[in-house]
Amino acid sequence: MEQYNLKPLADRIRPENFSDIVGQDHLFGENGAVTRILGSGYLPNMIFYGPPGTGKTTAARIIAGKSGMSFRHINATVASTGDIKEVLTETSSIFGTNGILLYLDEIQYFNRKQQQTLLEFIEDGRITLIASTTENPYLYVYSAIISRSMVFEFKSVSSDDMLRSAARALDRLNSESGRSKTAPDDVLRYICDCAAGDVRRCVNLVEGAYCLAADSISKDDVRQLVPSVIGNFDKAGTVHYDLLSCLQKSIRGSDPDASIFYLAKILEGGDIIGACRRLQVIACEDIGLAYPQAAQIVHSCVMMAKDLGLPEARIPLSEAAILLATAPKSNSANAAYDCAAADIARGMGQNVPAYMRPGNRYEGYRYPHDYENHYVKQQYLPDDLMDATYYRYGDNKTEQAAKAYWDKIKK
Repeated sequence: MEQYNLKPLADRIRPENFSDIVGQDHLFGENGAVTRILGSGYLPNMIFYGPPGTGKTTAARIIAGKSGMSFRHINATVASTGDIKEVLTETSSIFGTNGILLYLDEIQYFNRKQQQTLLEFIEDGRITLIASTTENPYLYVYSAIISRSMVFEFKSVSSDDMLRSAARALDRLNSESGRSKTAPDDVLRYICDCAAGDVRRCVNLVEGAYCLAADSISKDDVRQLVPSVIGNFDKAGTVHYDLLSCLQKSIRGSDPDASIFYLAKILEGGDIIGACRRLQVIACEDIGLAYPQAAQIVHSCVMMAKDLGLPEARIPLSEAAILLATAPKSNSANAAYDCAAADIARGMGQNVPAYMRPGNRYEGYRYPHDYENHYVKQQYLPDDLMDATYYRYGDNKTEQAAKAYWDKIKK
């Protein structure tokens, strides 16, 4: 019976030193941030975020090995609160003598309460946490954990950097099999291009093509393992360098050609939901009040696309993308929200005027509709923010018309 190696090649050649991690020199190179921090003798709680296959788990294992601490790995996609408590119990046993380094993979899948259970143990040092996520940690990780951690971004790995991993994978396969299969430089480059920034995917492609090839791996061998369109389709939509980000930046930059290109890559990869969601976000975030009807039009195009399904869905979505790319732009609403949220984060505005509360609605409150032009000047913001300005009219026709109207009324 044929014996199969059930351990993936990506695990068999997993780097054991920072110098073998590819594409993350800003973190683990000689002058990388993490290298220098650890070199000073300080091991902080850390949050790693970035696309899949960029070395987050590998880095955590290397750090654990250097620390001498007990290493525990929990994957939040399948773990429960009980799994966390089991690790926390170890802090008072012999296993926790030198401290426990907990690697929490995909932390975004833990809810707030599950994340909160770690706080006490992080605070007093019984556990050093390294958490990883493919999502924006400032949206998915509990703020109290972020405040106690250093956040490091892992970047999508370029084909140039990935070539080293592809060559290592080929050498390891030859060593294990006792063969001497080859791969021309252009084929290894093609494999790295197909991996779309994901080192794990690159190594898997090398392994698959190796099994298909006779004496030398060819592009045809690789093509049998690769979909017709290659891309990193993260359907959660928040990976920093994914195609959805490229689509939004192109529309924001008013480039209809680039917008259509990235939309086509996304749709040809089958991610209609991601495209629909992102186009609606763009309509509000980047076009906004410069052309308020854009949000309604794009929503209609999205509903039509969902009814039609692919491939016909490309037609209304193309209309939406081109409309947004060629529309006037304004981020005034989004910027206003960010300014207000920043004041809230600083603890300001705790006490609103008494007449703004429902129970005191008519005590001191002036009802605007009882006044000329349905406007009367009165304080709505809390006392410590009474002079704050969050919204600034955009320099487009629609918002300037609104500004002219209210300047006239309020003066």
